[in-house]
Amino acid sequence: MLHILRHSPRSDGRFASCLRVLAGEDGVLLTEEAVYALLRDSATAAQLNLVPAAVQFYVLEADVLARGLPLDDLPARVEVIDYQGMVAICAKFPKVVSW
Repeated sequence: MLHILRHSPRSDGRFASCLRVLAGEDGVLLTEEAVYALLRDSATAAQLNLVPAAVQFYVLEADVLARGLPLDDLPARVEVIDYQGMVAICAKFPKVVSW
């Protein structure tokens, strides 16, 4: 299952709730304000290390750049994708949940 997060991890509990339900070969796509979860030394970035390695993380490049975040400062386990990549991963997963 692909989980799409678009809200800031500080705005409500969606980010934490999503992380709690991740399993197996799930994927997480961070878009819009959710990219702030990847800020170095943030509590949310530290939480990513607790998620099983089989879970794949993606971030939309345009949203990272639009918020002035450096691409080279993202956690190693996060794959930076463009809009075509987003379409590809949405098609790859049998189910998609938007948080």
